Amino acid sequence: MFTRLLVLSPHTDDGELSAGGTIARAIDDGKEVFYVAFSTCEKSIPECYSHDILKKECLGATQELGIPHSNTRFLNFEVRNFSSFRQQILDEMILIGRDIQPDLVITPSSFDTHQDHNVIYSESIRAFKKTASIWGMEHPWNNLSFRTDIFVDLEEKHVNKKINALKKYESQAPKSYFQPPYITSCAYTRGMMIDQKYAEVFECIRTIL
Repeated sequence: MFTRLLVLSPHTDDGELSAGGTIARAIDDGKEVFYVAFSTCEKSIPECYSHDILKKECLGATQELGIPHSNTRFLNFEVRNFSSFRQQILDEMILIGRDIQPDLVITPSSFDTHQDHNVIYSESIRAFKKTASIWGMEHPWNNLSFRTDIFVDLEEKHVNKKINALKKYESQAPKSYFQPPYITSCAYTRGMMIDQKYAEVFECIRTIL
């Protein structure tokens, strides 16, 4: 139904965590996938790592999923302070939209309570509501609730690609939601809801056919 997918990841890793399997399947299906991280979270990086470690890890992760480096972009908005840069973020989205012309945009959901994610959600609607379908990503640790509108059926190879992509984030390895059992169990649970082995789920924010 779509040919050009744009993933709007507030921080490095958000897109892979919530839509890694969908990205892998889209690329397998011959779709073009583009990825934008709005922050490399330099203020959140432990002192034992270089300041650009998350950028390097993100490039490895997105490449593992099949996204070429040329389709991966990084912006430098200050982590946890996106609300101070709303207009600049919107301006960047508009420029990116004109350049890429996606027909599907994956963004944080309307249920996401993280302050940066909420800004990306709101501004993505302003930027893309007239030109692209918009799906909201599931981040269970940020959500009080969620609306399961769109299911993407995944094969085991897509889940494995997601797991291998997230393994590129060595600096984030201690976090529970990076662990393979968590990734697999989420995909299994969502798959069970549609009588499939694995799936990822999204909120339907806008559909243009």
